[in-house]
Amino acid sequence: MKIKVFFFVSLVCVILSVVMFTPLFQDSVKIQEATQTNLDFINTREKFESQQITEVSSEQIFQGDLLLVNSEHPMHEAGIKSDIVNLFNHADLTTGYGLLNSDIYLSKDVAQQFSAMVKAAAKDGINHFVISSGFRNFEEQEKLYQKMGDDYALPAGYSEHNLGLSLDVGSTQLKMEVAPEGKWIENNAWKYGFVLRYPQDKTQITGIQYEPWHIRYVGLPHSAVMHENNFVLEEYLEYLKEVKDISVTIKGIQYTVSYRSFRQGMAIHLPSNHQYTISGDNIEGIIVTEYE
Repeated sequence: MKIKVFFFVSLVCVILSVVMFTPLFQDSVKIQEATQTNLDFINTREKFESQQITEVSSEQIFQGDLLLVNSEHPMHEAGIKSDIVNLFNHADLTTGYGLLNSDIYLSKDVAQQFSAMVKAAAKDGINHFVISSGFRNFEEQEKLYQKMGDDYALPAGYSEHNLGLSLDVGSTQLKMEVAPEGKWIENNAWKYGFVLRYPQDKTQITGIQYEPWHIRYVGLPHSAVMHENNFVLEEYLEYLKEVKDISVTIKGIQYTVSYRSFRQGMAIHLPSNHQYTISGDNIEGIIVTEYE
C-alpha cells in the first residue's frame, strides 16, 4: 500500500511540474478554449511501442513538406513535389474558388487541403478566394526574377514556389491585407496545415517583406505548433532542433514529432503500428511525424 501511495504522489508531482514549468502546455489551454481543437503540447521522449529501423540517405534531407527554402538555403530538385497538377484541368480541386489563369500548377495533395480550407471558410461567409500563383519550375522562376528583380522575386531554387507547396491567394473583392479572406487565412489556415509564410512581424527573420497572400503548406501538427508559438518556419525548425521531441494532440489525434541531425549510415526508428511521414529540413535534419 505504501508503495502505491508513493507512486501516486510521485506521479502527481511530475504532472504538477509539467503544468508549472512547460509554457507550451499552459498556452495550449488558451488555444483549446479559443478554438475548441483540444490542442495540447507536452515535451516528450517516449519511445514507440513497436518500431522498425530504417536507414535513410542524405537525399531525404532535401525532400518533404518542412523544407526551409530561403536566401541561405536553396532547394534541390529532389524537393519538388511529385504530384504537381494543372488545377485548371481538375474541376474537383477548384470548387469554391477561382484561378487567375489556366496555368496554375500545384501539388495535388496541397490543392486538396486548400479546397477543404476554402469549404470551411465558406461556412463563415468568406467565399471570394482566387489563386494567382502556385508551383513554378526553375525556368519560370528565373524568367520572373529577371523581369521583376530582387525586390519582387527570387532566383530559381530560392523560392518556395519551386517546391509545389506554396501558393499566392487573393480576394476577388479587395487586397488581401484588408480583405476578409486575408484575415480569415491569418486566423484559420493553420487548422488545415497551412501557415502565412511571411507575416508582418517576422520580416527580419524571413528576409521577405510582408506578403498576406503567400501561404505555405507544412501539414498538421506543424502548422498548429507554429500558430501556438507565433513561429515562422525558420523558428520552428530551430525549436525542433533544440527540443528534439514533442507530442501534440489535435481533435483526439496524437502526433509525435522527432528531429534528428543527419549522419552517414543513420538509421531511424519508425512505428510499425502507426502512420508516419518523414521530411528533411533542407539543412541537416530529418523530422519524423508519427500519428494514430
